[in-house]
Amino acid sequence: MFALIDCNNFYASCERVFKPDLNNKPIVVLSNNDGCVIARSNEAKAFIPMAAPAYKYEKIFKENNIHVFSANFALYGDMSKRVMNTIVSFAPEIEIYSIDEAFLKFDNCKFINFQEYGQKILNKVTKSTGIPVSVGFAPTKALSKVANNIAKKFGEKTKGVYVIDTEEKRIKALKWLPVGDIWGVGRKHAKKLKKIDILNAYKFTQLPDAWVKKNMSIIGLRLKKDLEGKLTLDLEKRIARKNIATTRTFEQNHTDYEPIKERVTTFAVSCAEKLRKQHSCCNSIMIFIQTNRHRKDLAQYNKNIVIELPYPTNSSIEITKFAVKGLEQIYKKGLYYKKAGVIVMNFVPENERQMSLFENSNPKHKQLMKVIDNINKNIGSQKIKLASQDLDRTWKMKQEHLSPRYTTKLDEIITVNV
Repeated sequence: MFALIDCNNFYASCERVFKPDLNNKPIVVLSNNDGCVIARSNEAKAFIPMAAPAYKYEKIFKENNIHVFSANFALYGDMSKRVMNTIVSFAPEIEIYSIDEAFLKFDNCKFINFQEYGQKILNKVTKSTGIPVSVGFAPTKALSKVANNIAKKFGEKTKGVYVIDTEEKRIKALKWLPVGDIWGVGRKHAKKLKKIDILNAYKFTQLPDAWVKKNMSIIGLRLKKDLEGKLTLDLEKRIARKNIATTRTFEQNHTDYEPIKERVTTFAVSCAEKLRKQHSCCNSIMIFIQTNRHRKDLAQYNKNIVIELPYPTNSSIEITKFAVKGLEQIYKKGLYYKKAGVIVMNFVPENERQMSLFENSNPKHKQLMKVIDNINKNIGSQKIKLASQDLDRTWKMKQEHLSPRYTTKLDEIITVNV
């Protein structure tokens, strides 16, 4: 038996934990630089579509008393850890699927009353963290996702927990679920399925295996089998990421080379730090820059370049050096740039690097990076920087509606007046 625990409106719920007066009131959370809507409470969904550009909806925010927050990822990440640490005690196997979702797997579970057990999980998470969750149980991973959708959609009836434990429940659930809402079926496949009158998940499971494999690959076929109740998808072990990206929209248009170089340098350092955390080195780097696509009155330019490194590295100094070389090749004078990014790719384990006869990473950098990482970890991120970085600047994003980092910053901890 599998369970999917999913936090309800997670970003909005995190804000409500520390501002309970916002319960049952509309909330939206904006992306980096307060660009667009990335999360909505149920109360806000009637007024604001997902990914709505914030500047276009400012009037609607005010007219409908919608509370707007800048994305507070430090808070959301810490609250996620608290939720996952609470969940982990309820099952022998767990897969943290995303910041607000986790799969649990139960073996030898004949004597478990899953409706009661799910309620126990829900109550424990809510009491320990303040975050409301929905719980769905089913014989397969994909079906547990369906069960969770039902638990969340019909919260008053299910009390946040739904169990698919009979064939009748499985068929009824699949007939209810629109094909576009099937976990793993994207817009492209949903559009193709609707064209042949496959409108719900049950009809999808009635398709011939050969058709699904041909049109949706082996991944689609595995999903179909899982929805049929045939165990196909199992918990996945956490693996190191295959690429790491740091990209940002600038707070203003930049035409001069130096501020863009400083941003690319900082992005490269961030990527290198993440590489070292997962004990990997990269063999190639992509650097990109682009102008403001919303300013049609300005010349448009969008360019990237991939730099193949002469040796694998996770040194901030070396990755920055190659990133700046790439930027030099794609930068054009006279344009107004709004966004840039660095992506490190083609990883190898840190302890399995293939050495070159002619050129290799500076061995002194390994100990230097270790010292820098330890200092930044102990006294605060970004305390030690490269000379080419702005010493007085971290990201400097537009965050006009940012809430305090209640759980990770001592000077921003909540104050209680008694």
